[in-house]
Amino acid sequence: MTNLNFSFFLNSVIFGAGLAADAFTVSVANGLNEPKMSGRKTCLISGTFAVFQFIMPLTGWFCVRTVAGIFTAFEKAVPWIGFTLLIFIGVKMIIDTVKNNGGEEKPAVGLKGLAVQGIATSIDALSVGFTIADLGFLPAFIESLIIGAVTFAICFAGCHIGLKAGSKLAGKAGIAGGVILIGIALRIAIGQFIH
Repeated sequence: MTNLNFSFFLNSVIFGAGLAADAFTVSVANGLNEPKMSGRKTCLISGTFAVFQFIMPLTGWFCVRTVAGIFTAFEKAVPWIGFTLLIFIGVKMIIDTVKNNGGEEKPAVGLKGLAVQGIATSIDALSVGFTIADLGFLPAFIESLIIGAVTFAICFAGCHIGLKAGSKLAGKAGIAGGVILIGIALRIAIGQFIH
C-alpha cells in the first residue's frame, strides 16, 4: 500500500501541472477565440479538461492491470491521435475565423468540439497508467483526482488569460488560437521523431 504522505500529494500536483500544459494552452486558445465567453462556459471548458485528465490515467491504470499487451500496442498511436485531433481543431478554428471575417462573434467551441479538445489534450495521460500501475486502486484514484483538480485550476486561469488577450486582438483572435493548437500538434509530432 502506497503511503499517502506529503510527498505523494506534492508529486501528484506536479504531475498534474505537467499533464495540464496542453490543456492550458488550448484553454488560452479558446479564450482568444471567444473574448465574450461567459463564466459558465469558462467553468465548462475547465471542467471538461479536468474530467478527461482524471479519467485517462485511471483508464491507463485499468488497461495495464487487465489487458497490458493490447494497451502497449495502442500506446504508440496515442500521440498521433492527439496530433490529428489538434490539427483538425486548429485548422477549423482558423477557417471559421476567416469565414466570419470580423462579423458577429459566435461561440468558438461547442460541446462536441470541447469533447474532442478534451480527448486530444488528455490522451497522452493514458500512458500515465504505466507509471501508476504499481499503485493500488485508492492511491491511483486519488492521484488521478488531484491531476483533474490541478487541471481545472490551470485551465480556468488559461481561459481568463485568453479572454483578456482576445478582447484586445478583436477579429484576429481565432487565427491566433488556431495557430496555437497547430503549434501544440507539431510539438507532439516533433517529440515523436526525437524519441
